[in-house]
Amino acid sequence: MNQPDQFFDASSEDSTASDAPDGASRALSRTGVLPSQALRALIEAGEVGGSVPIDEAQIQPASVDLRLGKVAYRIRASFLPGTKATVSDKLEGLTFHEIDLTGGAVLEAGCVYLVPLLEHLNLRNTIAAFANPKSSTGRLDVFTRLIADYQESFDYVEDGYRGPLFAEICPRTFSVKVRTGTRLNQIRFRRRVSQQADEPPGRVGDKHLRAIHSDVGLVEGEAAIRDGLNLRISLAPAEPGGIVGYRARRYAGVIDMDNVGGYDVGHYWEAVYLGRDKRLVLDPQEFYILASKESVSVPPEYVAEMAPFDPMIGEYRVHYAGFFDPGFGYSAGKVPGAKAVLEVRSLDIPFIVEDGQIVGRLVYDRLTEIPESLYGQGIGSHYQAQGLKLSKHFRQA
Repeated sequence: MNQPDQFFDASSEDSTASDAPDGASRALSRTGVLPSQALRALIEAGEVGGSVPIDEAQIQPASVDLRLGKVAYRIRASFLPGTKATVSDKLEGLTFHEIDLTGGAVLEAGCVYLVPLLEHLNLRNTIAAFANPKSSTGRLDVFTRLIADYQESFDYVEDGYRGPLFAEICPRTFSVKVRTGTRLNQIRFRRRVSQQADEPPGRVGDKHLRAIHSDVGLVEGEAAIRDGLNLRISLAPAEPGGIVGYRARRYAGVIDMDNVGGYDVGHYWEAVYLGRDKRLVLDPQEFYILASKESVSVPPEYVAEMAPFDPMIGEYRVHYAGFFDPGFGYSAGKVPGAKAVLEVRSLDIPFIVEDGQIVGRLVYDRLTEIPESLYGQGIGSHYQAQGLKLSKHFRQA
């Protein structure tokens, strides 16, 4: 199904909409990430579909939540299909056993699973897709990646893709209970004009990012911008003697991914306290929840994503869930109001981080239109105006 580029009437250069937030024009760019109203158009056109119809609750300001299907395959190891094979081709010979998810099942920590998703794609030739774990998934140390037929990369689907989608899932610390329909990851769609060569289309460069910060404020105070918005770690407690983060307890109980607010923090997490030196030794392969020193903002015209692991700043990862929606931490005329929560794991050796140290960066992309709803505006957003915060599964004051 190769729809013409003019399929999105609201994407034309002259289109506006009275229902955009604060009366803003919805049309921004022919190139960039698609917002919620364009995602609904993709669904209505059959370019994004499901064996079970897609529910409105899956549609976020700039992404679609993906749902687990009816069966999980316990597999020997992670893999990519490559350009000459389907996922099902590769799956043969790697499967230990099948698990029925229709009534719920436990995925054990340390094991690797492959789950066919309920969603499939039938994209036109100017739209590609990319995926990330949902915030609550990453904050539970559940490692999940999107896989698609004939692809050479995780979490990426090339433009014009037609076929099924799969989730690779590896719970790292906690065993988790899931079922058909559980939403662990999410997908965004990027649109380019027919002859466009820049990669990725819609990415905001540093010069433009500085102009945005000067105009609306991406962080409070001065912004460190180099290949994106640089973020520093906060290891200073909000009050004397207070906690600065959490470290996951190993061998804790099973967590039901669909049980919101059902678990006591102390059963699954140890509070992290620091002395006056404000430095933390990250133990190898331990999982920490920490926060950025900056409060950040994503204006309505943009989306953001935590950039991949950068070995130049240390042998550790600071995120497993990277999407920041338009409107995250944003309030017109006010300073940014939400910290970036960091999901931190030192990879091979102990590593010291100190208060204020740069640990990651956010890259920003243009939207083709301002979304009809922004993050935190009546759509059940759990992490707007957040500070140091665990996933929605835990009872926190």
